[in-house]
Order: sequence, then structure tokens, then C-alpha cells
Amino acid sequence: MKIVKVTWIDAEEYGEVGWNSLKSMKTYAKKPCPTMISVGHVLYEDDDHISLISTLGDKESSSLEKIPKSFVNKIEELIEKVNEKDA
Repeated sequence: MKIVKVTWIDAEEYGEVGWNSLKSMKTYAKKPCPTMISVGHVLYEDDDHISLISTLGDKESSSLEKIPKSFVNKIEELIEKVNEKDA
């Protein structure tokens, strides 16, 4: 199972339950969405989304993280580098 590093832009919600200052909302609305980096084993990938798990055992795994491809900036496959002295 390949391991990847996914750089993606997260959706975000801001404000408190109830009424919020419109001025504060307008100011925050201009800020960019946060850039996130996730690393994990690819459990599934198609044109719409990629699904990662961070921990993998024989019969168990960590929770699943599904990232929509429309949020993704870059997917990099991580490979183990072999030391030339050991090869």
C-alpha cells in the first residue's frame, strides 16, 4: 500500500453560535483558507477523493480521512531512500 503526502486547502467555518459582528465576519472572510498537509497509507483513490489511514495493522487501522480531490493542491508519493552503501 503506497504512502503519500497530500497538500490541500481545507474548508473553514468561523463565528460563534448566535449573532456575530458583521464587521468581524467581513474581515475574516478575506483571509485565505488554511493549507493542510496529511500523510498516510492510501486505502482508496478515484477522480473524486483520496482516502488515507495513518496507522495500519493486520486486521485494524486508524480512522479514515477522506479528502475531496477538488481541495487537493498536490499528492506526493513517499518512497524509502536506500543508502548507496547498503544497496
